[in-house]
Amino acid sequence: MADITDIKTIIYTEKTLGLQEQGVVVIQTSPRVTKNGLKEVLKEYFGITPLRINSLRMDGKVKRFRGRVGVRDDFKKFYVKLPEGVSLENTEA
Repeated sequence: MADITDIKTIIYTEKTLGLQEQGVVVIQTSPRVTKNGLKEVLKEYFGITPLRINSLRMDGKVKRFRGRVGVRDDFKKFYVKLPEGVSLENTEA
């Protein structure tokens, strides 16, 4: 079961800001979160019922630093379509 601590951040890039104008919010979470789990978290903590949720699993990049190889963490991205007039910025958790 997902929890509010599994949500890492809301992603703000040029692309996601354009999507926010259409009512879509992009959320980065831990890899173990499911669509139903995220839906429950949004209902419980924000009081929002999303219209649609699409998910995308992102593998961590392999990066080198000072000759050593390291791997960034894996994560999931969720594209959440919110009802019209609702946003996560004007709600309190």
